[in-house]
Amino acid sequence: MSKPRRQHSAEFKFRVALEAAKGHKSINEIASEFGVHPNQVSDWKRRLLEGGEHVFRDPQTGQHQEDEALHAELYEQIGRLKMELDWVKKKLPSGVEAKRGMIEPNHPLLSLRRQCDLLGLNRSSWYYEPASESEENLLLMRLIDEQYTRTPFYGVLRMTAHLCQLDQVAQAVNVKRVRRLMRVMGLQAIYPKPRTTIANSAHKIYPYLLRDLPIERPLQVLSADITYIPMRHGFMYLVAILDWYSRYVVAWRLSNTLDGAFCLEALHDALKQGQPEIFNTDQGVQFTALEFTGTLEAAGVRVSMDGRGRALDNVFVERLWRTVKYEDIYLHDYVTVPELEAGLHAYFHFYNFERLHQSLAYRTPAAVHAAR
Repeated sequence: MSKPRRQHSAEFKFRVALEAAKGHKSINEIASEFGVHPNQVSDWKRRLLEGGEHVFRDPQTGQHQEDEALHAELYEQIGRLKMELDWVKKKLPSGVEAKRGMIEPNHPLLSLRRQCDLLGLNRSSWYYEPASESEENLLLMRLIDEQYTRTPFYGVLRMTAHLCQLDQVAQAVNVKRVRRLMRVMGLQAIYPKPRTTIANSAHKIYPYLLRDLPIERPLQVLSADITYIPMRHGFMYLVAILDWYSRYVVAWRLSNTLDGAFCLEALHDALKQGQPEIFNTDQGVQFTALEFTGTLEAAGVRVSMDGRGRALDNVFVERLWRTVKYEDIYLHDYVTVPELEAGLHAYFHFYNFERLHQSLAYRTPAAVHAAR
């Protein structure tokens, strides 16, 4: 007899989705903490971002048919509270450690949970011991990421053969497993291949504008890309926006899922620092989304997109990923998301303001970028 399917309440789904939307834990950690499958966590987060808590209401139960006046008053109170919290958070320091120092564990009126909510600080950064996950899969994903960083032209078959030759892998892995892990990581080998995937007809694909274009000044071309970040007990995704001329990292964001919200946040941050002439990306769904390209077009920015199977069209960001991983990610073996975020914040500051680049005549990206 088959095992009965677990039923979760709307409130439980909302709580899990909200935890995922905060982005302070990996999907694996959240799934282990709440006892659900990682795919469910990703799906609930997507539905929350698209429609809010009401999407989890069951129309058969009539839960959403409550008194409209009560709903209107409730939503008004929530909206006002959200506005106040957003205003307070703008006045607070952005660093996790600075916010941690403002917490009063023994406050007579405000609980620790409420203080964290008011500060925009996830409680996991105050006290959290990561739940154990599939160590074997996480090890394989880390090894795949390290090899892919060195040889991005390795496909599933060659990557499988490589893993089977490593001493760190106790048992032989099959092609099916490696293909699934690479799909989760968002990795695909770089080589010309047939057009087997048709883009969503609602998403316009823009031409590649950078071929043979001389790059002569800052903010002439900005470029964005996403990479997989391994952690000891999970993984995250990192998006960065880079200025081609100065190699300056204009903005970056972390996310525990491959939704487009964190890419859009990074784009808004980048546009606040100056309007580029051209913005280049690959043809990933995060960048072909109407909200992303519409934001660029509304700002008067020309949109450029790489050709299919041509990752070298975005070569400067690919070089950035290699640098970040070898000089920071692989060295520190981050355990929690707050540690990863703090580490990347420190590294990108070093990269922009202290690290000398040979291609920039041994100047820093910040110095070249500021010369515009």
